[in-house]
Amino acid sequence: MHVIRVLVRLAIAVFAAHTLCVGLAQAAGAGSTKKKIEQFLDTDNHTNNWAVLVCTSRFWFNYRHIANTMSMYRTVKRMGIPDSHIILMLADDVACNPRNCYPGTVFDHPQKTTDLYGDNVEVDYRGYEVTVENFIRLLTGRVEQHIPRNKRLLTDDKSNIFIYMTGHGGEDFLKFQDSEEINSYDIADAMQQMWEKQRYREILFVIDTCQANTMFSKFYAPNVLSIGSSKKGENSYSHFHDRDIGVSVIDRFTYYNLEFFESVDMSSKHTMADLIGTYNATLMHSTPGVRTDLFARKLEKTYLTDFFGAVQEVELTPEPFPIGQRQEST
Repeated sequence: MHVIRVLVRLAIAVFAAHTLCVGLAQAAGAGSTKKKIEQFLDTDNHTNNWAVLVCTSRFWFNYRHIANTMSMYRTVKRMGIPDSHIILMLADDVACNPRNCYPGTVFDHPQKTTDLYGDNVEVDYRGYEVTVENFIRLLTGRVEQHIPRNKRLLTDDKSNIFIYMTGHGGEDFLKFQDSEEINSYDIADAMQQMWEKQRYREILFVIDTCQANTMFSKFYAPNVLSIGSSKKGENSYSHFHDRDIGVSVIDRFTYYNLEFFESVDMSSKHTMADLIGTYNATLMHSTPGVRTDLFARKLEKTYLTDFFGAVQEVELTPEPFPIGQRQEST
């Protein structure tokens, strides 16, 4: 009887030890899996690109500002950024204006080789939806609960954002709809909020308006590269007057940027330094400005596709990450 009791106690001890070992192994495995996943997701490289394209002008005689924005829209889509990652804001719809002798179209060149409007355009904010308040809410993420996803900037701390704005402006301000203005302090504070809320990794801010360079003079948020079409006291000039349409169809600064991009595709190794190196004040009739003091990287090491494309780096690992596998609780 005594021998039987000893054997039973020994069996119980062995079973308990086995159960403990299994539990520790499962806990270690779960911890290792979690650590691997965190290492995989914790990368210094950006994982997604977004574009916010804003035309703040309405009325037919501002046709070129809509064409500026639509040309940029066509470029970022051609470079690979999908509509789901593009916020397009147009204060007017010149394609449907009764003065348009080519209904349903928008062109940026008198030869009319490319219809920028076409049948594959997704306008997210149009007409009177293009306001200073909506623009600031979009950037900072302070939108109303009922706002649909296509009107939200769903970025995170791994996002690179290209912000393009065009319209009529002056020293430290840009007009919206000829009824209100946004100033350089408004945008500067909005970008600082974006940084504090981890809504971006890097921002490329480009603006085409009169005295454009003053609009980023007050920026103080980190990792922002800014480019403007004209310095303080200078105008930003139009290009290509179309006699059929009766107005100018694009601005000079935007046109020469787009001319460079026509030789660039989503696999390009061209850098921001290459683009800026093409700027010619004589051709643009104004002095473009570049602010780099807030931007951490060198322009020679910053590829255009870091903002204008959807190319992402792929990290190869020697073993698969168990993402999606069911883990037992301990």
